[in-house]
Amino acid sequence: MTAGPHIEGLLRELAPQVLGVLARRFGDFDAAEDAVQEALLAAATRWPVDGVPDNPRGWLLQTGSRKLLDQVRSEQARRRREALAALREAPAGAAQEHDDTLTVLFLCCHPALTPASAIALTLRAVGGLSTAEIANAFLVPEATMAQRISRAKQRIKASQVPFRAPERSEWAPRLRSVLHVLYLIFNEGYASSTGAELHRTELSGEAIRLTRTVNRMLPDDSEVAGLLALMLLTDARRGARAGPDGQLIPLDEQDRTLWDRRLIGEGIALLDAAVARGAVGEYQLQAAIAALHDRAGRVQDTDWPQILALYGLLERMTGNPVVTLNRAIAVAMVHGPADALKLLETLDDRLAGHYRLDAVRGHFHEMAGEFAAAVRHYTAAAARTTSGPEQRYLTTRAARLRAG
Repeated sequence: MTAGPHIEGLLRELAPQVLGVLARRFGDFDAAEDAVQEALLAAATRWPVDGVPDNPRGWLLQTGSRKLLDQVRSEQARRRREALAALREAPAGAAQEHDDTLTVLFLCCHPALTPASAIALTLRAVGGLSTAEIANAFLVPEATMAQRISRAKQRIKASQVPFRAPERSEWAPRLRSVLHVLYLIFNEGYASSTGAELHRTELSGEAIRLTRTVNRMLPDDSEVAGLLALMLLTDARRGARAGPDGQLIPLDEQDRTLWDRRLIGEGIALLDAAVARGAVGEYQLQAAIAALHDRAGRVQDTDWPQILALYGLLERMTGNPVVTLNRAIAVAMVHGPADALKLLETLDDRLAGHYRLDAVRGHFHEMAGEFAAAVRHYTAAAARTTSGPEQRYLTTRAARLRAG
């Protein structure tokens, strides 16, 4: 029997809390994470049959502790480590009020890890996804993903960073890493970079869930609220991004009646509250741009001058060439494609070989009526992208222009 949605959601919520307690109690993140996965599997098998226990967190803590003690007893220094573990063992209800989710997130986003490793470890340790689910999402063999996660845990262990909340001096850079990892997870789910599917809702949904968790724990942090607002305002358009056959529908051609007004309302409320607190950051700026798109009932109502101004601020704040690429789109809408094409010339070195540079350049040539150049760039972009839906979209766009 498989666990239903209620049990799955409960297990995902409890997983990082239980991991935090066990990692702190036994002092071994790697072993604790493995024990939590075994406890989650046991719960997913038994709870649908026996019912959810009155204290599900305590049940998982007790089961995970037993798993860890079994591992301790199997090692060569059995007697010494058994005694140590026995001293550390606490009743199932202990630490019930302390939620370690944020600490686990900070640990998974360790500065020694690559973004790919941090994403994988976060999805497993905090998101509660299995190694097979993560491997499937990123289109790699399960064994490959297992090795990636194992290496990440070993790197954390080798760093000898204690399991604890970060010191105040560590707070800003580590929180920035956490938000960046959540942002990357969402983006990969909302617009898959590889494969046949346009969306991977299990990733975007998990990123939103985890960001909601961080927002609950840090309700006064404007950038956390900004990131959550950005995700909601962007995800609100997901239902209109694909046609019946999964084909990509660009923003200016979407049926806006399909946009999720509830998510838009929640996102705008979060953004307004965050901006009112002052100190505007990059996620708030991106959310403000998304809000301007979402507020426009028709594509011609879009406030492109305001979007252009916000992209200018974001570009100065981040220096990110992809932001410049997006600013070029706003330049085209406000000042015309000729000015936008000139701006793209500044990106030839920084985004050399990136399919989006060719795709946007093709769009500007199409706006200017230069169809042969547009076809050339659309074709080049289609050859470079690893996303099936984007490749089909670009190829179709080029074919229509060829047909006249």
